[in-house]
Amino acid sequence: MERVFICSPFRGAEEKNVELARKYARFAYEKGCLPVVPHLYFPQFLKESDVQERMAGIQFGLSLLKECREVWVFGEVMSEGMCIEIAEADHAGIPIRYFTKQNGEFVERSSL
Repeated sequence: MERVFICSPFRGAEEKNVELARKYARFAYEKGCLPVVPHLYFPQFLKESDVQERMAGIQFGLSLLKECREVWVFGEVMSEGMCIEIAEADHAGIPIRYFTKQNGEFVERSSL
């Protein structure tokens, strides 16, 4: 089973973004992939409001990203954390795929 890194917004509307991240993970699962979604895991014990802990969470996520076959990007707006993840994937040569929602379903788009 291929691991895919789910890259989507977290900060701001956290409750809404967590629910969306769960949907993105479900989509990856339904495509036969193992979704890696650090922003569903690390906030369980790291404080997003603490700059040092937030950066630790981002670094932990980047470590997981390097173990993934692809990065799947969701959302219309790129957050700071997402930009870091996308840059890391690009630097590591990990394929990046972008998705949007059309007519209630996730579809791949060519780029941002």
